[in-house]
Amino acid sequence: MSRYPVVDRPRLGISACLLGEEVRFNGGHKRSALCAQTLAEHVEFVPLCPEMAIGLGTPRQPIRLVGDPAAPHARGTVDTALDVTDALARYGREVAESLQGVSGYILMQKSPSCGMERVKVYQDNGYPAEGGGTGIFARALMDALPDLPVEEDGRLHDPVLRENFLTRVYAYANWQRLCREGLTRRGVLAYHAGYKYQLMAHHPAEYKALGRLLGAIADQPLEVLAPQYFARLMAALRRPATRGTHSNVLQHLSGYLKRDLDGADRAEIQRLIGQYRDGIVPLVVPLTLLKHHLRRHPDPYLAGQAYLQPHPEVLSLRNAI
Repeated sequence: MSRYPVVDRPRLGISACLLGEEVRFNGGHKRSALCAQTLAEHVEFVPLCPEMAIGLGTPRQPIRLVGDPAAPHARGTVDTALDVTDALARYGREVAESLQGVSGYILMQKSPSCGMERVKVYQDNGYPAEGGGTGIFARALMDALPDLPVEEDGRLHDPVLRENFLTRVYAYANWQRLCREGLTRRGVLAYHAGYKYQLMAHHPAEYKALGRLLGAIADQPLEVLAPQYFARLMAALRRPATRGTHSNVLQHLSGYLKRDLDGADRAEIQRLIGQYRDGIVPLVVPLTLLKHHLRRHPDPYLAGQAYLQPHPEVLSLRNAI
């Protein structure tokens, strides 16, 4: 139906322990079946362990975050003189520079090196600060590559967050392909045209704002406008779509079919969109019916919409949202 996603196997960085590598402080692992089995069939993983990479070895004394949650230090729990903060941050920056070909990253939750959020940061009284912080490696990586889709393994068990992450991964990979081929104004406009309805589902206000931004594409240097556009797009896609915004997009899509369908078919579409909006059926139900009718009555513009299939259909990511 849709020409997206065009990248068969995007490359994703991942905390090595999630793939079953025995790199944790105790010589164990945290193998994730979702990553090691399900996702591994569709992406090329690049496994890394920051603590091993900076020479800590395994088994090793654990490290933990201490001090200011906004700028913590990573120190040993046995030998508190051990401070690997700078080494982990430096490695994060090195990875960001060397892994330019990756389209996303999956981090180990709660890790003082890899945790994305709510990592325990201990205070002088021995108790963790409220709200926690971010792992040292993870912070350096995300600061260096702010547009890169990043998630923690635990959060990926939430079907909405999982679908959102993979949507962003393929959007990122498609942009990387566009950049490799050589950015042109026509290429950027075509990319945006393909992501219009996906953007509408995530952030209706930014959908309009980015349309205005690209309306002046001829008046600005492309090397300035293109990164600005893409950064705003990725930020907008980070906002999970809701049943309300999805329903709005479904209504727009159904509008392309109103002249081709009889009253009964139109009523059935509206019934399923209403059931989805009310939480009775998952998104895949009205989408499947719309795709059926669009195959019978193809529309060239809709054929290029990422929204209709933003990630491999076999992953069934929209069956649970």
